[in-house]
Amino acid sequence: MEKRLITLFTRRTGLVATTGVLGGVLALTALGGTSNAATGDNDAGNQPKPQAQASQAATQEASDARIKITPGEGTYGVGIDGPVSVTVSKGKLTKVTMTAVATGAEVPGTLSADGTSWKPDGRLERATRYQIAAEAEDAKGRSATGNATITTVSPNDFIGHLSPQDGSTVGVGMPVTFTFGKAIGDKAAVESEIQVSSSSGQQVVGHWMNDHRLDFRPEKYWKSGSTVTVTLNRDGVRKTVRFKIGRSQISTVDARTKQMTVVRDGKTIKTIPISSGSSEHPTYNGQMVISEKFGHVHMNGASVGLTEKDGKPSYDIKAVPHAMRLTDSGTFIHGNYWAADSIFGKVNTSHGCVGLKDVRGGGDGREPAAWFFDQSMIGDVVVVKNSDDKTSLAPDNGLSDWNMPWKQWVAGSPTA
Repeated sequence: MEKRLITLFTRRTGLVATTGVLGGVLALTALGGTSNAATGDNDAGNQPKPQAQASQAATQEASDARIKITPGEGTYGVGIDGPVSVTVSKGKLTKVTMTAVATGAEVPGTLSADGTSWKPDGRLERATRYQIAAEAEDAKGRSATGNATITTVSPNDFIGHLSPQDGSTVGVGMPVTFTFGKAIGDKAAVESEIQVSSSSGQQVVGHWMNDHRLDFRPEKYWKSGSTVTVTLNRDGVRKTVRFKIGRSQISTVDARTKQMTVVRDGKTIKTIPISSGSSEHPTYNGQMVISEKFGHVHMNGASVGLTEKDGKPSYDIKAVPHAMRLTDSGTFIHGNYWAADSIFGKVNTSHGCVGLKDVRGGGDGREPAAWFFDQSMIGDVVVVKNSDDKTSLAPDNGLSDWNMPWKQWVAGSPTA
């Protein structure tokens, strides 16, 4: 629904400050990707102004309930006994879940007797990324949702985060990403202490996306079924992270035909009608990688200045179902319940995202958006072609590394 530059209400708070380059072993923090996808607060607002006919459900009145998740979206370095909580005003919480992103393990928690707050029951795990999802209702029974992703403190001297998580399974497009808390001066020294290899035998090369981010990838997508090993060596200390590459799934969105073809291990398993960016807000062309998955997210145009003449956001959707982030700047592939069924496969109406037919709440598993969400994993590739967009998708915008030619990629490594 949203333009590629449209984000949710809040962005990450920034990495924890550090002292000295490589002052300690890199923290192997449980990140599924480098971008953020949810907000800790749900502000009420108007339903989106559709470019096509809106469904009747989209006109329902917004909830008065306000959910607040502490600490805020994207916070790093959260203490294992830190002040993690969910509260609501002008309503009551109906459901709160907190899960470890890498494993899916749910954190036990307790809802207060009056239904206005929730807290985890015990200590959290170190160096772990958690996703918090909350639901509430106001006095009139109108629902509200809130989401946030946080990362707990590492036991080591912190200077950076590594994704993906040790022991995880990801799609063929998932790069190895190091995000540093401060600008790295001697890039060759830092890179020389990191080795990345694949059981497939593919050559893997690092590339500095900027002073804070170092990514590794092969020339072509990882081979499905292979194992990637990341080894860190510093002052005689060696740490190893391994993750597996799952089945290959590459989905191609054709903005001209308004169809998405899902290819699994070389075979087409489904073709889905879609609606991508309008001519005014075309979707990026290029290779993108799913970096985060959310059952529901709250999207708001005002977060990046897309407002109407009266100052109200161009759209404000409190619970976009089956949302998967494709870029840091806000491109998602997600469920769309507010547009008429007739637009899918026929008209491009969004502000830059790729929309799939869905129902309010996302509860119907037969809908295309629900099917695609269930069939997708972090690291899967989504390719967009034939969009009217004429700009180039920056390789560091999310996990879009594959848009950089290999020769240029290798040239960005001081040790290659």
